Amino acid sequence: MTFSRRSLMQGSAALALAWPLGTPARAAAPAAREADVVIVGAGAAGIAAARHIMAAGRSVLVLEAEAEPGGRCRTDTATFGLPFDRGARWLYDPNGNPIVRHAREAGLTLAPAPRGQKIRIGRRNARAGEAEEFLATLVRANRALDAAARGKTDVAAATALPGDLGVWETTARFVLGVLRTSKDLDEVSAVDRERMAQPMASLVCREGVGALLQRLGEQVPVVLATPARQVSWGGRRMAEVETPQGRVNAHAVIVTVSTAMLNADDGIRFVPDLPKRQRDAAARLSLGHLERIAIELPGNPLGLAANDIVIERATTRATGLLLANVAGSALSTVDIGGGFARDLAAEGEAAMVAFAGEWLAGLFGSEIKAKIGRSAATRWSAAPFVRGAMAAAVPGGASARGILAEPMQNLFLAGEACHETLGGTVAGAWASGEQAAAAALKAIGPAKPPPPAKRPAKRGRAPR
Repeated sequence: MTFSRRSLMQGSAALALAWPLGTPARAAAPAAREADVVIVGAGAAGIAAARHIMAAGRSVLVLEAEAEPGGRCRTDTATFGLPFDRGARWLYDPNGNPIVRHAREAGLTLAPAPRGQKIRIGRRNARAGEAEEFLATLVRANRALDAAARGKTDVAAATALPGDLGVWETTARFVLGVLRTSKDLDEVSAVDRERMAQPMASLVCREGVGALLQRLGEQVPVVLATPARQVSWGGRRMAEVETPQGRVNAHAVIVTVSTAMLNADDGIRFVPDLPKRQRDAAARLSLGHLERIAIELPGNPLGLAANDIVIERATTRATGLLLANVAGSALSTVDIGGGFARDLAAEGEAAMVAFAGEWLAGLFGSEIKAKIGRSAATRWSAAPFVRGAMAAAVPGGASARGILAEPMQNLFLAGEACHETLGGTVAGAWASGEQAAAAALKAIGPAKPPPPAKRPAKRGRAPR
C-alpha cells in the first residue's frame, strides 16, 4: 500500500533523507599569502561564507583539502552517465531555503522530491490495515519522542519510546532515528533529534545538489588539495593558517570542517587550543553514519514507478530505504544508516553492494541479484577529510550547537553542526556560513579607506 507524505508527516515528520563526483575539479593553485578572511573548507558553509564576505567588498581565500569543492555534497556524473548525488540530495523548505533561490537564479532545474512511500512485508506490499497500523505506531512513537524533548533533562531518544510498539518497532527506530539523525536512537539526544525535524516539503535538483554547490562557488577563490594543518588565532595579531603550500595570513579565520575532523587527533591543530567549552561541544556533536548504495537494474525488474520510495517492516537494523528508478532511469539507490552502515562500510564497497542485492532479493525475489548492472557505494565514514555523515548531539548535548557557533576573537566555526534548528541539512550549513561571515566582518571592522593620492608638487616657472 502507498501512503502519502502528508500522513507520514503526522506520524514522523521524517521519512525523507537529509543526506551525502562529478564535474571537473579545479586544479590546485598556489595560495595567496594574505586575505581579510581565510575559510577552511569549501562545502556549503564555506561557499556561503565566502560569497557573503565578497559581497561586503573584503578579500577572501578558501582552502579545500579535497580535489574538488562541495564537502558532503557530491554529484557523480561519470559512474552511471547521469547525476547521482553521493551525499545530500534534498533541498528542504523551498520557501525559506536560500539555496533554492540561488539555484533558480543560476538556471538549475528544481522539481518536487518524491512524495509517496510504500511498505514491503517480505515479498508483498503492506495491506491497508497493516499500513494504518504502522502509521499509528509511528504517531505514538513520535509523540513520545516529542514529549521527551520537552522534559527537564536531555535523555537518549530511545529511552522515550513506548514499550509496546510490537512488530513495527525496528522500522520506527529506523525512520525516526537513523533517517533523521544518521544515528540509532540510543545514541542521540531527544532534544537535538526534535530540533532536527525537517519540513516534509522538499525539492530535488535535477543536475545534483553537489553540482549546484559547485555552480554557486564558481566565483569563489578556492585553492584545492590544500589542507589546513594549523590555525594560529587570538589576541590582536593576525591569524595564520599553515598549509603544505605555505602560510596564509588573515584578519579572521572561519573553519567549516566536520566535527569529526575537529575531534580527530590528526585533524587541524589550533594554537592556542580551542577553548574547553568549544572542544566539549564538538565532542558532543559526533557524526553519525549514512551511506548510499547505487545499482543499475535495467528493465525495471522491481516493477516500481519512477522515484518510488520503499521501506520494509524490518526485524533487524540491517535495513534500508529504496529510491527506485531515479528520475525515470534504471538507477536505484539503497540508503543505510546508523551503526549498521558504519560496520558494513568498514567491510568495503563490495560488501555494501552485496547487501543491497540480498536485501532487494528478500523483498522482490532472488532473481533480482542476477539483474544488477553497474554499481557504486559511498563510504563517508572512511572519507579522510569527513569521516561520517551529519552531526547529531549525544544525550545531554543539546546545547552544543549554539556553543560551537560562538565567536572566538578572530576564529569562527561554521557548518551544519553549528545550526541549532537545521542541523544535518545543506540549508543549515549555508545559513551557518553566512552567520559566521557576518560575525567575522564585524570583528575585523570596516575596510580602511585607501590613503589619499598625493598631489603633484607645483613646478616653478622655467627661467627665461
